[in-house]
Amino acid sequence: MSLIDESFWDALQDEGVLLLPPGDVLETLRMIDRPITTTILDPWYNSGVGGVRNDYIEWLVLILTESARISDHIFLWGFPEIVYRVLNHIPEGLVFNTWLTWYYKNCPSVQRGWRSAQNACLHFSKPNAMIYPEHFLNEKQLRKQAEGKLRYIPGPTSVLEAPLEIGFVRKHEQTGHPAQKPTRVFEPLIKMTTKEGDVVLDPMCGSGTTGVVCESLGRKVILCDLEEEYVQLVERRLNITRWGAKQRIARKGTSKKVIQSIIE
Repeated sequence: MSLIDESFWDALQDEGVLLLPPGDVLETLRMIDRPITTTILDPWYNSGVGGVRNDYIEWLVLILTESARISDHIFLWGFPEIVYRVLNHIPEGLVFNTWLTWYYKNCPSVQRGWRSAQNACLHFSKPNAMIYPEHFLNEKQLRKQAEGKLRYIPGPTSVLEAPLEIGFVRKHEQTGHPAQKPTRVFEPLIKMTTKEGDVVLDPMCGSGTTGVVCESLGRKVILCDLEEEYVQLVERRLNITRWGAKQRIARKGTSKKVIQSIIE
């Protein structure tokens, strides 16, 4: 039986969060045979942790191309001085929308300053993909919108300011992953490009922060990572069992009753 088949999509609708066994990002993308609203691509940045490969930009473009086959929106993370080169090789059928910056003041780098305290996030999409700036309206703005008095709809800022989760900063959320991002930098991406019930894919999910955000916002999400260590971390953090295990355990309630036998 195929790893992703009709039972997989049925389970995604029922459970909301599905975690695949460890797998290469390209293999994961090629297994997906249905439309995805938003794909989050957060690879290692070809500098320091994760190692270096000479064909890094070509590899990113290939991942972006495979993501474009199934996704309305794609967010690609990276160091600004590296990831900008992808903009010279945008796959056919995608448009570049926005350069987002995640800025963190508590950067521990010895190289102080703006350059060492930021990540870039490039937003690509299909030309007619839906966006939802109304998801950022406050109560007063929502009332004005209902009355037809809202002159324009403000969207999120292009600078996402949130501290690194290190030391005592949000210590209760730290998982031990070396590159864990805070939920606050993923929330605007998901809210701008999806509505409740839409499907998000994160094939390099690391500590599973995309899953945490999607659960809180009522989005469906598919997660995967290359490393067994991180797949286990996500299982613990989200209280789920990877798809393909002999049995699945109920996530709700305290009984942990076995509710479904699936792929051997």
